[in-house]
Amino acid sequence: MASLLETDIEFVIVDTSGDREQHEPIWSMGGKGVFVKEVQAAVLEGRADMAVHSAKDLPSQTFDGLVLAAVPERGDPRDALVGCALVDLPPGARVATGSVRRRAQLADLRPDLTFEGLRGNIPTRLAKAANFDAIVVAAVALERLDVTDRLADLLATSVMLPQVGQGALAVECRRDDDATRTALAAVEHPDSRRAVDAERAFLAELGGDCDLPAGAYATTGAGDGAGLRLEGLLASLDGRIILRHRAEGAEPEKLGRDVALHLLDQAGGRLLLNGR
Repeated sequence: MASLLETDIEFVIVDTSGDREQHEPIWSMGGKGVFVKEVQAAVLEGRADMAVHSAKDLPSQTFDGLVLAAVPERGDPRDALVGCALVDLPPGARVATGSVRRRAQLADLRPDLTFEGLRGNIPTRLAKAANFDAIVVAAVALERLDVTDRLADLLATSVMLPQVGQGALAVECRRDDDATRTALAAVEHPDSRRAVDAERAFLAELGGDCDLPAGAYATTGAGDGAGLRLEGLLASLDGRIILRHRAEGAEPEKLGRDVALHLLDQAGGRLLLNGR
């Protein structure tokens, strides 16, 4: 971010509950917001001017008093395996992931697999990789840390639909901080923003931070080139039920809502939510 803004940056280190409580599954701690609440508080209280999040960690509803001011150009949205490629995993292989989305989709692909929880930052996860047949991480995290040599398999989005916002950064600032909003406009990437907005609208329509496995991935250039294509997923925790729907549209938020509503009202998603 500092290089994108071309200005001096003073970093404010914030220790979040998601970072501290590494033995608890994310879904038992209140969902993805555990990684951002303390960071958002630092901005609201004036201890920091902006907060840079992994977009996939950001709740679907923007916190009151803040604004999602910029989405820089998105990196690789795909999931990756470390330790072993998917096709080479032996029957009954042990795969570690802290994500119910990843677990459900892998269970659908390979019902023989067994799963273990995995928490911590990327260096911590990589250090634990030898304890399992494979671990699942975001490909972009390996790229940003320059450890792509650990990558054993890149999972196409048709195989593993990503988390909402995966691969993208999301930069928040105070809603009334006009100077910071103006500065952050310089790092906004319009296509990435439209894609992330569509995916976040999808998640919001599902019910904010739905605790069932859910994912969405939007790409630009659909139809006449000006639109978006969005694929959304909702699944049961065990991966026995996987609901998918794909649609195209020009307006990101409407497209996200439409895909979510199709899954909920026409594909049986509400029954899935009520039965969880």
